[in-house]
Amino acid sequence: MMDFLWNIKHEVDDFFDKQQDTRVADWFMMSSIFPTLGIVFSYILFVKVIGPKLMEKRKPFNIKNILIVYNLFQVIMSTWIFYEVGMGGWFTGEYSWKCQPIDYSNKPSTLRLVRASYWYLVAKYIDLLDTIFFVLTKKNSHISVLHVIHHGIMPVSIWMGMKLFISTGHGTFFGLLNSFIHMIMYTYYLLSAMGPSIQKYLWWKKHLTALQIAQFVAIIVHTFQLFFRECDFPRFFTWYILLHGVMFLFLFKQFYEQAYNKNKKPEGVKTDDRKGILRKEHNFANGSKVSRRVKSH
Repeated sequence: MMDFLWNIKHEVDDFFDKQQDTRVADWFMMSSIFPTLGIVFSYILFVKVIGPKLMEKRKPFNIKNILIVYNLFQVIMSTWIFYEVGMGGWFTGEYSWKCQPIDYSNKPSTLRLVRASYWYLVAKYIDLLDTIFFVLTKKNSHISVLHVIHHGIMPVSIWMGMKLFISTGHGTFFGLLNSFIHMIMYTYYLLSAMGPSIQKYLWWKKHLTALQIAQFVAIIVHTFQLFFRECDFPRFFTWYILLHGVMFLFLFKQFYEQAYNKNKKPEGVKTDDRKGILRKEHNFANGSKVSRRVKSH
């Protein structure tokens, strides 16, 4: 059995190695997909099985200060990645919004974008902490299957893109726009963590959700145009990015309708007052109860 699994590992590694981007071949975690799969598997096992079991007879942790530091770090990192991805091509006039082929060169601006794409991958590993904080505060109802799939699929998807040359070109628009949204999103959570004196000014939660939906519409449109243009960008990843955008658009649209439709109330929230929903979200930043399913990654 072990020989069989070992052979599968070698075959998968050989597949990626034959087509790999040699610029990132020796970078940390990039030699094989299995460390990333191991992290994702461990993440799922912890947040769905081990973590809830360990917390079953324990009180929720008060992690307000940890969340403040974490959200501040996420704001800084998202801002830096957004800037680096932009300066690697999108903000310089070198990239076309209609069709941007993959750049296989080693020129400075290209390598800058490759490095930024790698740090975007690192950010997706860090994002897994979002769910771990749910476990530590015993908010298991928010650790839905869709939430876990969403967080788990991103590191694997981006790793594949990095390995197979998609760290440059048209597909990096996803990371550019997503990092921008994360700047705003984590700023909101950071301000929420600072207490009631700040929370009363956070009236724009609904608009943040709408902005997240608009993000996926933009990604879908930006990707879909490749089907009508001659563009040296892999068709597999065109479909892959497009399907990600459609899936996340559907999920966020569903959340928006549940959270902000006056005639509906979100599942598990015992209030008809939309402001009450917002207060629960604020409380998460202080280490207590919240519905944070709105998060995008």
